[in-house]
Amino acid sequence: MHLFQYRGEELYCEDVPVREIAQVVGTPFYLYSFTTLRRHFHAFDEAFAEVPHLTCFSVKANSNVAILRIFAAEGGGADIVSGGELFRALRAGVPASKIVFAGVGKTPEEIASALDAGILIFNVESSQELEVIDEVARRRGRTARVALRVNPDVDPRTDPYVATGLKGTKFGIDIALAAAEFEAARRLPNVVAEGVHMHIGSQITHVGAFVEALEKTTGLVSELRGRGFDIHYLDVGGGLGISYRDESPPHPKELAAAMLPLLNQARCTILFEPGRVIVGNAGILVTKVLYTKAGGRKNYVIVDAAMNDLIRPSLYQGVYHGILPVRADSAAEEIVADVVGPICESGDFLAVDRAMARPERGELLAVMSAGAYGFSMSSNYNSRPRVAEVLVRAKQFYIIRARETYADLVRGESIPQFLES
Repeated sequence: MHLFQYRGEELYCEDVPVREIAQVVGTPFYLYSFTTLRRHFHAFDEAFAEVPHLTCFSVKANSNVAILRIFAAEGGGADIVSGGELFRALRAGVPASKIVFAGVGKTPEEIASALDAGILIFNVESSQELEVIDEVARRRGRTARVALRVNPDVDPRTDPYVATGLKGTKFGIDIALAAAEFEAARRLPNVVAEGVHMHIGSQITHVGAFVEALEKTTGLVSELRGRGFDIHYLDVGGGLGISYRDESPPHPKELAAAMLPLLNQARCTILFEPGRVIVGNAGILVTKVLYTKAGGRKNYVIVDAAMNDLIRPSLYQGVYHGILPVRADSAAEEIVADVVGPICESGDFLAVDRAMARPERGELLAVMSAGAYGFSMSSNYNSRPRVAEVLVRAKQFYIIRARETYADLVRGESIPQFLES
């Protein structure tokens, strides 16, 4: 449930008309509902209240420090995959003791920064990474707490680009080899293997995939304890999907009901890494219609947002984001059109063959379900400044990221003296 709703013909975010925000900040911009973000966090976190756990928001889904601060204030942690995300999480007030560091390619410098900060645990994805963490910890005079990420070879039935728990992906250690990797970890003096980690993918809408993977990982926990390992943490990842169009993902309570019997048996502190399920439907992208045109067999609605602002429709074939008028007009003619941006790529579209009310130049459109992997995947392609981000709480709105300027685009660049004339 989100708080982007029509009141009469006007689209509101909580108690603020979206049109009024656009008049102040311009377009395009990302818009988030504070109440929805907080509500979604608690819906997930409280579903698993029966077991000791920590909900570590997946920073890659939305890394704005104001968004991260909301979850930190509610007792949440952070799931990070880079030094930059570590910096953001700490800047937002997430305690280091509630940060887990995942990702297949951690650099020695990132590992050192995380050790110095005192993070909770590293999720390790390879033998060589384990050795590097041991060496960096030795040099820093520290001991690193680690969990080994296992690949349970479970089909999450999602887009192949976001399926991470099958053999043939770059993620994790084959679960059949995991015990041997734990034994190798035991021989390293500067790491302590205290956890098992899994993450099978994103935008998963079937409980069965989570349960199948959990059965395999809890079995591994039992085996490891039989070998004398003191396993304190079981990180079950994230990946619970949302409804973009007609999907019927399980509610967190439904997921919890299926997983809790196994989680209770594990006798661990459970770490969760939800991202999309919390922020996805709590944010929209607001854009303005620049032009409309008919070209051959197609109608085009050309807007000022583009694939550099929201890349998901271009990157993941067939992905759907609802597009609504900020001011509805029940008398408007319905057309079928591609909603496209100004980028010089044929792949620059937000919707293809979409039935919609015919918009006029200057009208505002809301691209729905854009709170996850929207701004965080944006770029400056075509030298386009990245857009503003706005947070609404009740009747007030706050600019939580200023729109970039042209000067921002060249900050850090320089012309060598030999090119000066």
